[in-house]
Amino acid sequence: MSVLLETSLGDIVIDLLVDNAPKACENFLKLCKVKYYNYAPLYNVQKGFSFQSGDPIGPNQPGSDGGSSIWGLLRDSAPKTFTAEFHNKLKHTERGTVSMATAPAPSGDPDERVAGSQFIITLGNDLDFLDGKSAIFGKVVEGFEVLDKINDAFVDEKGWPLKDIRIRHSIVLDDPYPDPDGLDEPEKSPVPTAAQLATVRIADDEELEEETDPEALEKIRREREARAQALTLEMVGDLPFAEVKPPENILFVCKLNPVTEDEDLELIFSRFGKILSCEVIRDKKTSESLQYAFIEFDNQKDCEQAYFKMQDVLIDDHRIHVDFSQSVSKLSDNWRDGENTKRRRTGGGWGGVDNLEKKKQYRAENTEVKRNDGYGLLVDRSGHKKNRERSSSPRASKDRGYNRERSKDRSNGRDGRSRSDHHDSDKRDRRDDRYRHYDDRDKHRRR
Repeated sequence: MSVLLETSLGDIVIDLLVDNAPKACENFLKLCKVKYYNYAPLYNVQKGFSFQSGDPIGPNQPGSDGGSSIWGLLRDSAPKTFTAEFHNKLKHTERGTVSMATAPAPSGDPDERVAGSQFIITLGNDLDFLDGKSAIFGKVVEGFEVLDKINDAFVDEKGWPLKDIRIRHSIVLDDPYPDPDGLDEPEKSPVPTAAQLATVRIADDEELEEETDPEALEKIRREREARAQALTLEMVGDLPFAEVKPPENILFVCKLNPVTEDEDLELIFSRFGKILSCEVIRDKKTSESLQYAFIEFDNQKDCEQAYFKMQDVLIDDHRIHVDFSQSVSKLSDNWRDGENTKRRRTGGGWGGVDNLEKKKQYRAENTEVKRNDGYGLLVDRSGHKKNRERSSSPRASKDRGYNRERSKDRSNGRDGRSRSDHHDSDKRDRRDDRYRHYDDRDKHRRR
């Protein structure tokens, strides 16, 4: 008398001890025959101790009644439990011992316990704690590697596997008992009920493989690096916000002939729609064309048409290349200037310029900053205001007067004469000394 349980981790074959526990064996066999255990979860997994199953939905789950014996399942008037059988010779000494989970009898008799459909399979040896509490009726003879997998499964604090372990199917290999009245064996395995599907966390057939493709990992690394760089640019003020995207109505054109002018491009591309701006980028010193340009259309649709139609078109003997712009410079300028509402552009294709201030992360709402130093640096005007207030104080005025007097003293001599007067006086003294030297030399010769 044996039963094969097909689980999501493999097959388990159980031999039933019909001589020692006939009632429990009959109950288990008939429940397997009507596919009562199909899609039942494994729960209460305790490593090195045991696991439990037999409730089609799972204990303490919505819609669960704890399970029923075959007699309570076939007749509404019959109780859902039966009196468990305990044999003195049957102990939980070996791994793979199968027993019915029991509960105290409703009658209150301490020597009587009842069982329904839930059963326990041990994962360790010499578990005498279960003796007298779980009624042994079978033992595992095949599928010990499946028990090892269940024992190593990741579970939560309540013993539920994080990834579902289910009984997919049950097959009765040998049944010595006649079927009770009302038992109809289904022709095929029934589909899971809605209540059973609602308890699924991670499906037992769902693959949880970590991404190991080198190209995919490199892509993830670059995306993370790009986000970090964008966040840095936002923090220093070069981007309005890290998630800013380039406008979708601006076209990038390259491989231009150096002689191609703005007016030429605007005339050629204007057939696709209204152009707001067309600019060939030039060297600041020499004003020579750098052979690429940006063309801003009034709407995104016109820009897309130009993108599809103008690829590899010959302009001034050069085949141009067009693409959508990846620059956000105009977007950043609008954000910095604070004149979003005065612009012609409404921001339809690029997220709405008016919403930029709402998305900034590293700007305090009451901070007054302005780019006014000629180098594109952020200057705190409140600091300048404090300096002006400090310079207008009485002490500052006194210090300025003292500094002016010292400056005047440095420019004038200590006797009050100007530096130019001192210079003229020194000049006259040197001239008189020179003439005096000549007179002394003449007197010496006459002697």
